[in-house]
Amino acid sequence: MKTTISSRLLHFKQPAGTSRGMYTTHLSYYVTVEKDGVRGVGECSVLPDLSCDALPRERYEAVLRKACTWVERTGGIPYELLRPYPSILFGLETAFAQLDAGGSEALSQTPFARGEEGITINGLVWMGTFEEMAARLEEKLRKGFHCVKLKVGAIDFGHELDLVRYIRERFTCEQVELRVDANGGFAPDNALERLTALADYGIHSIEQPIRQRQWREMAQLCLRSPLPIALDEELIGVNQPEQKARLLDAIHPAFIVLKPSLHGGMRGCREWIRLARERGVGSWITSALESNVGLNAIAHLCAEVYGPHITMPQGLGTGQLYIDNVVMPLKIVRDQLWFLKNS
Repeated sequence: MKTTISSRLLHFKQPAGTSRGMYTTHLSYYVTVEKDGVRGVGECSVLPDLSCDALPRERYEAVLRKACTWVERTGGIPYELLRPYPSILFGLETAFAQLDAGGSEALSQTPFARGEEGITINGLVWMGTFEEMAARLEEKLRKGFHCVKLKVGAIDFGHELDLVRYIRERFTCEQVELRVDANGGFAPDNALERLTALADYGIHSIEQPIRQRQWREMAQLCLRSPLPIALDEELIGVNQPEQKARLLDAIHPAFIVLKPSLHGGMRGCREWIRLARERGVGSWITSALESNVGLNAIAHLCAEVYGPHITMPQGLGTGQLYIDNVVMPLKIVRDQLWFLKNS
């Protein structure tokens, strides 16, 4: 078994704004695993200042090389050793999944992989000025999205509330499902007031209203909020099963939002889903600024764990973010992501 590592600097079509700042470029690593003439490629994608394995570049590359050496020596993935490095784990899992598929990009045995079903996704509206967000929202609605996710917490909350009101004046809850993602942008002392204001407009859920590692405050919000709360950043760095169970039992969220590159790779996300289901907690999967290599793997994982006939919109609309993305047989048709190998 042979491994090789490469990297690629991806460039956004337009700056992607979150409460943590603006992204204009994104660096991803690609690990290729080859065995008996068959190749599998996986993506290791880290978000600076967010991923638990967002190390300085030299250290990250050293860990990645060490993991590849282990793979070459043993022929397998060192899962327990890589729990602290979910992006590397996800990249290797993806490469091995493609090996298992005989080198095909169809990484699952599902209707999605056969091009028979699409996966319904939400339209993502990045942070910006009111005018920018309104224009992006209009574009998503024109394209046929019935679930829209708004990034909030960076501009004046009153303006963000105006945008939500603007949507609801035109579309009912049945016509457009609204989700909001604060990326931890609210403070504990104003979060409940803001959630109460948002609840007047039929919001499906809010992701990570306050910053992570405030379990007591987050648990109180989940208990008192008129809006269902979904945890996202809160799950980062919680890599052991017993830690995951403890977090869910302490906070009692309505949902968890899973990103394989951040939340333990494919195996780690399956753990989260199992533990959440045991506690009556819902979940969905999203990408985390990966190129189409990672997005393809996440979509096939989603088709496996939630399919067939997925009804809850997933967060898989990031394939159109970059001007220099990797070519993959993925296509968005209205509000669905399709794997169309022969198109």
